[in-house]
Amino acid sequence: MNVRTLCLAILYFDEATGYEIKKASVEGKYSYFVDASFGSIYPALARLEADGCVTVRQELHAGKPPRKIYSITECGRKELENALAEPPGRDIFRSEFLLVAMFADILPKEKITAMIDERIESMREEMKTLQEIYAATEHAGGRWALRYGISCKSCAIAQLEGSRFELEEIAGTKSGDAAKEAAE
Repeated sequence: MNVRTLCLAILYFDEATGYEIKKASVEGKYSYFVDASFGSIYPALARLEADGCVTVRQELHAGKPPRKIYSITECGRKELENALAEPPGRDIFRSEFLLVAMFADILPKEKITAMIDERIESMREEMKTLQEIYAATEHAGGRWALRYGISCKSCAIAQLEGSRFELEEIAGTKSGDAAKEAAE
């Protein structure tokens, strides 16, 4: 999946400005699917327009620069359908928290406890956000995807709460030199 497909997916349900697409793909409900940076959205939209997959109209407002509003075309809908029909790539999961957990033995217990607490709180906030998006979503496939995400967050919170004491017990059990020797 790529940024081009993500832009088409966002436009599938409604027209949007480039800013709205950026916000939805980097911070909003579409931020969970493809790693899209602010700098990748506008070039993708320009290519989609050149390829006839989206149209652009300008909306004028007094005292403000014109807003470009993008809409998906029939060609864009077909491209989205073809892209979604391809087997999805492997999910990519990266976690700085898990790297820290892996080296809990060289960190003080207080640090590990604080990081676990912060992680649980952060995941609860993310789950609450997903639940709010779910409540406002009518599309059946979108609701299914949101339930999946909520379930993943819920399982992660349960794992952290259920095994935190094990990680806290590991904390501070090796000195830096001993950990270095163990890695060699």
